Amino acid sequence: MSASASKNPSLTAAIRDHRVFGRLPANAQASLANALTVQGYEAGVRLADGETFTAHLYWLMDGAVELQDADDQVLLTLQAGEFFGLDLGGDLMACAAVALSACRVAHLDHATLNALRLEAPALSYFLPQGSRLPRNALASAGTETDPALNLMTTPVRALIKRAPITLPPQTSIREAAQVMSEKRVSSVLIVEQDHLFGLITDRDLRNRVIAAGMDTSRSIMDIATLAPMTIDVQNPAFDALLLMARHNIHHVPVLDGQRIVGMITATDLTEQHSTSAVYLAGDIYKQGSVEGLQQASTKIKRLQQSLASAQASAYSTGHIITAITDAITSRLLQLGEARFGPAPVDYVWVAAGSQARSEQTAKSDQDNCMVLDDSYDEAQHGAYFKALAQFVCDGLDACGYVYCPGEMMAMTDTWRQPRRRWVEYFARWTGQPDPKALMLTCVFFDLRAVHGNSQLLDGLRRDVLERTRGNSIFLALMVGNALTHQPPLGMFKGISSIRSGEHKGTIDLKHTGVVPIVDLARVYALAGGDDAVNTHDRLLSAAAGGAISEQSARDLRDALEFLAFTRIQHQARQIAAGLAPDNYLNPDDVSNFERTQLKDAFTVVQSLQSVLGQRYKM
Repeated sequence: MSASASKNPSLTAAIRDHRVFGRLPANAQASLANALTVQGYEAGVRLADGETFTAHLYWLMDGAVELQDADDQVLLTLQAGEFFGLDLGGDLMACAAVALSACRVAHLDHATLNALRLEAPALSYFLPQGSRLPRNALASAGTETDPALNLMTTPVRALIKRAPITLPPQTSIREAAQVMSEKRVSSVLIVEQDHLFGLITDRDLRNRVIAAGMDTSRSIMDIATLAPMTIDVQNPAFDALLLMARHNIHHVPVLDGQRIVGMITATDLTEQHSTSAVYLAGDIYKQGSVEGLQQASTKIKRLQQSLASAQASAYSTGHIITAITDAITSRLLQLGEARFGPAPVDYVWVAAGSQARSEQTAKSDQDNCMVLDDSYDEAQHGAYFKALAQFVCDGLDACGYVYCPGEMMAMTDTWRQPRRRWVEYFARWTGQPDPKALMLTCVFFDLRAVHGNSQLLDGLRRDVLERTRGNSIFLALMVGNALTHQPPLGMFKGISSIRSGEHKGTIDLKHTGVVPIVDLARVYALAGGDDAVNTHDRLLSAAAGGAISEQSARDLRDALEFLAFTRIQHQARQIAAGLAPDNYLNPDDVSNFERTQLKDAFTVVQSLQSVLGQRYKM
């Protein structure tokens, strides 16, 4: 390599003749020539890696360069005229460049490149907008680059632009229109004595007043949407988007407890977050057939790729991917009710397993059930709910959520029952915990309402927790069941891969990595009467309740995040290669640093399993 950077006298000509830079106006070409630094490298020299690689744009002027991954494996060979660095390559995950032959490379730092984009916007068409984040930033709040992820972490409160505009119920339509015009708002809330009665929008004025020729002296209550859907100020903005998409509404009042604090609109969301994740959720609710949903669902794998490329945390990825599954499920139920008619009695469609915990990835089967109101009568209502459940489960399968191998789905008669029967199920499972009962408790304790009357599930979960809190015999058996999933560590604490069969030489990131932590957190929840469902949230509650120390809970959360993140990245690489995603990682496919982190994560899990085993030793 040359001892120092130099300005090449032929650089101006090279810029002029280049297929991208040659498109720039003369003044921008001159600025670029001043900003670029040219260096020469000998064959075999490692010319960029790590943060240097991702923080610069490189232009290979002559010679050849190899791009390599974190394990020094060759990914691609580049020829003169091509670019590398920054985001180029996307899911290829290139992170280093080595000179294949003697070459000259011009490089430009990220800040200078952005300044040039302002001077010559044409550059933005050909070059990436920013560099990938380093992996150690994967869980840092505010560092995730996909704006969709901000919807998960941004509370609704942050989207409120002004104090709520309210009017009393007796206000005339004309007076309301004048207020909306003066305040320049598209909606007002109808409030009296701090109680929300309804809302009216500019669409109501157009469709219900002007188009209908209504007398504008009448009360706004005559055109209002009464008892509107609301959202809590602390909820993530993504929840607001799903609420609007699901019910085709554009204005949602925001409450802090029972107090009205503002209004958010669809524009508040889309102005700031016009991303694929957002619009995929909205697109799902626009579909009028299973075929349409099937087509929309093909974008889920690409969504996971995008999240993985953005170095999104596993926690955020799980919530976003699961939110899409919830949207597909809800839309299938809406289509089912349109086909078979309104439900004859109340019900709630319930997600189980990873969907319930908001921990899904692009590779998921379906675990679900139905809790029916106790007014359910098999002779009168059985055929309806059987047809509806079959329609939804078939639709989920068509959308890529394969049937549960154990048939733990609402289409199975056993798992489509009135609430009183579910109470009997849990009483038997917790009172007579044989191996099958323990397995069923693991599946059906992780439940979350997706569609319908959620109160049917809320009461059921409270009953279950009352039975399990302090039930030492049941908890000891649950711990014993949980310890059947052991981390893949050998006698000397090294990583032990699968020894034979189809997946020989790999480790199962799901069943020997993530699942043991899920099992531990579930036991903590059952023991403490905690109604949290997400594993991360259960670990927080366990520490707050004293079931484990703050340090142990933090260690388990970090281990869960790393293992789940590694699993998501592994699946994203498979998807990019055109392979079906799975959970089997070859330890040789990751760097020494990552293997060390895997071993540390497995050691944390094994240690906490041992502690719990001693606590509930029978």
